[in-house]
This record gives sequence, structure tokens and C-alpha cells, in this order.
Amino acid sequence: MKNNTGYKWKLGMFVVIALVAFAVTIYFVGKQKNIFGSTFLLKAQFKTVSGLKVGNNVRFSGINIGTVDDIKLITDTSVMVDLVIRKEIQQFIKKDAKASIGSDGLMGDKVLTISPGTSAAAVVKDDDMLATKNPIEMEDVMGSVKTSVDNAGIITAQLAQFSYKMNNSNGALSKLISDEGFSNSLKSTLTNLQTSTGQFAKFTTKINDGKLGKALDSTMLNVQNATKGLNENMEAAKNNILLRGYFRKKKKAEAKKAAELKKQEAINKKKGIITTPPVNTKDTIKQ
Repeated sequence: MKNNTGYKWKLGMFVVIALVAFAVTIYFVGKQKNIFGSTFLLKAQFKTVSGLKVGNNVRFSGINIGTVDDIKLITDTSVMVDLVIRKEIQQFIKKDAKASIGSDGLMGDKVLTISPGTSAAAVVKDDDMLATKNPIEMEDVMGSVKTSVDNAGIITAQLAQFSYKMNNSNGALSKLISDEGFSNSLKSTLTNLQTSTGQFAKFTTKINDGKLGKALDSTMLNVQNATKGLNENMEAAKNNILLRGYFRKKKKAEAKKAAELKKQEAINKKKGIITTPPVNTKDTIKQ
């Protein structure tokens, strides 16, 4: 009889402990899934949910604030997602907040994330519709990666072709790298160019210092002095005994020519013919 009583007592204790553990589990699971406590509903409409499931977490500023309650296909390009959010979080979610779908880690479960809105906006109400951002599809990421890999392959092939031509062709760049004579010639040309540049810089410096200008002024002064001396020599030659007759004859010939011109002008004037006086080249030059 005692053994039977001990057995029943143990069985009763086991049942009580199992019920307590079950109740605690239900409580924590319900708390996590917002079964207990005050909640409110929000909605978000997406073109695609990218594998989001009912029961996935809803996060706000990195904190789990609710769960996905329902996912309904409205049209072939529209999916409605119902969210259950803890009531105490409502005051922080603004009407201009946006919902997006991401992953919990690199390969984790999908998570619906609500980004904060502006502080000036009004607080959301129960059953409000949130604006959404389209999720990044893995197919798009893989397509972008494939494009990048293809481009990298093309660039690598072109680089290999360029390297081959440099090593095996007779181009200037190839000669510069491999031909020592060509390299020395180019180096000599650059040295000469540098020397010419230095000399031109010195010439420019002399001009700026005024030395070259002074030299030019001195040269012009010498030319003027030489011209003046030549004029003096010509005047002296006119008074020379040997050349005096030549200059007198030249002077008489000029006077005779002037008299003939005056006579012709007088005749033309009587006949009424107006003539333009000839230009005296000597006078023009003297002026």
C-alpha cells in the first residue's frame, strides 16, 4: 500500500512540474509573439516579400517590437503584410516611417524592419498603412556580381594583351623599357631640353633685370652717332676742292629744272590748265 501511495505522489509531482513548465513556455512564447499584452496593428504593401513568413520578427531601431501576423496576396504584383506591434512602441513610430524586408544576418531568417520617421510627423494609428521600400532580391545581387566578374575578366584579358604587346612589339613604350639605346637617346633629349629651358630662363631673367635693354639702348646710340658722323662727312665733302665742282653742277641742274617747272606752270595757268605740283622726294625724306 505504501509503495502504491509513493508511486502516485511521484506521478502527481511530475504532472505538476510538466504543467508549470508548459505554462511558462506558453507565457514566454506568447510574450515573444505578442499574445499577451496590449498590441496594435500596422500594414505594409510590397511587390514581393522575398521569403518573409508569418511569425518573423518586426524590428525598429534594431529592437524586436512585434511579429508578422499575416501575409496576403492581393494581386499578381502586390502583397499585403499585417504586423502586430507592441502598444508601448506606437508613440515612436511616425506616419512617414518606412518598412523594408531584410535578413537576420547573411543567411538568417527574413526580418521586417521599420525605419524611424521624422520627429515632426504624427504618430501612427491602429491599422495604418506604412510606406515601403522594395527589398533587394538575391537574383539582382547575383546578376550584379556576375556583371562585375565579367567586366573583371575583360579587363584582365586586355591587361594581358597589353603586357604581351609591350614585351614583344617595337612600340615606343616597349623600346623605352627594353631598349637601352633608345632609353639613353630619350634621356639625352630630355637633358638637352632641360638645358635649353635653363638658358631661356637666364635670357628672360636678363630681360627682366634691364641688362639687355641697356645693351640695346647703347647700340642704338652708337648707330645714331655713326649717322651723325656720316652727315658731317657729306657736308665736308661738299666743301672739298675736288668735289666742289660736282656739287655745284648738281645744284645748277636742280635750279634749272625748278625754273623750267615754274615756266611750264605759268604757261599752263594762262591756258587754264590746273596742274598738281610734283612731290619733292628730297623734301619728303627731310620731313
